[in-house]
Amino acid sequence: MRKRANAAVFFAVGMIGLMLVFRNPRFEAFHTVDVLQLIASGMCFGVGLTMLLARLRARGPGRPQ
Repeated sequence: MRKRANAAVFFAVGMIGLMLVFRNPRFEAFHTVDVLQLIASGMCFGVGLTMLLARLRARGPGRPQ
């Protein structure tokens, strides 16, 4: 249950940030391809960071590598 709550919080924070960018008047000057690349890069970074943290957490302190 705690994992779902954490995921919901991260999703909400990410959506708030994304919506703030969408409301920015300078956002209209960006090309669609640039925006998609930025979103995809952020998603890949998030997935990679999540996998790294999950691996470190699973190993835990005192456990063999």
